[in-house]
Amino acid sequence: MTPIVSATELIEKRSVIVCVGAGGVGKTTTAAALALEAAQRGRRAIVVTIDPARRLSDALGLEGDSAVSDEPRRIAVDAPGEMWAAMLDASKTFDALIRTYARSEEQATNILTNRFYQNITHSMGGAHEYMAMEKLYELHNDDRFDLVIVDTPPTTNAVEFLEAPDRITTFFDHRLYKILVTPTGGLARAVNFAAQGVVRTVSKIVGASVVDDVIEFFASFDGMEDGFRARAVAVRELLTAEDTAFALVTVPRRDTLDGAIDFVDHLAEANIAIDLLVVNRVHPRFTQRPPDVLHQELGRLAATAFEGAATALSESVAIADAQHHDLASLTGSLGQTAVVTVPYFDTDVHDLAGLRRITAWLGDSAGDH
Repeated sequence: MTPIVSATELIEKRSVIVCVGAGGVGKTTTAAALALEAAQRGRRAIVVTIDPARRLSDALGLEGDSAVSDEPRRIAVDAPGEMWAAMLDASKTFDALIRTYARSEEQATNILTNRFYQNITHSMGGAHEYMAMEKLYELHNDDRFDLVIVDTPPTTNAVEFLEAPDRITTFFDHRLYKILVTPTGGLARAVNFAAQGVVRTVSKIVGASVVDDVIEFFASFDGMEDGFRARAVAVRELLTAEDTAFALVTVPRRDTLDGAIDFVDHLAEANIAIDLLVVNRVHPRFTQRPPDVLHQELGRLAATAFEGAATALSESVAIADAQHHDLASLTGSLGQTAVVTVPYFDTDVHDLAGLRRITAWLGDSAGDH
């Protein structure tokens, strides 16, 4: 697929947009604005947040019973298309997946009521990220939507989100897993002969019932791994498909930009490129005059009665120049990536009217402002 040259082209032509970036850069708000712009362009878009914080509801101005939940909710917008929103509930997604791949209702019930399973769905490292990719796959295959926009957690967790398909397939191929899911063979021999001492010790620490729950869980899981493995492969293919785009959201702050550059490098190792860079809270540049000409003019202004104004303008120009310089290191590493700059607004975005202020900038490149 040819490189994206603008945010509007990305919104109109792709079926998945994954928004990534550090925390606190306006990623959730940007994802919601992309969905709103897509609806205004006639598409049926859903924005789904993987971040457990309720920032998406805040950005849409939704509270109480109307807040965004796991079930897709249509947002009332005056547009030719549709805007929907959802927030990942990892436990519900995990439960639905178990029901999908269980060979019988009895097998599903045994797993869903298992105490070890109920614990890992809330606390197991990586479970949230793995369920996030499942939610993405589910919504992508939902006929109600032709564009899914994913708001990922801050950068570190977003990396785990992208690696989740590979981790789950590696887990199912691991020798320990193959032992655990064979209660009448490998597991029984391991417990009865090689691991009796270990099991007794663990039982004293966490309780025999916990060990029984773990053994029962893996025994119940037997036969479901092929479905999980195939789904993981399909999700990995979706993440790397030509129809999937990645939007990096950042702010023009040195430490944040350094982290963004590292993340771009990490994606490149996985053969994933950034299609869109959105830079929020950019200080305005009031003129396109060459720096030397501008400084001469400000110097002359400072010698007049407008000295205070000249000082304020000089400081503003210095901030804008510093941001532009810092951004160059990131944009230089992105090649032909489309770039959008969004100015620093005087208020936070907390409703659809605020989101529309952002959509006004999505069709333009950084050089236009």
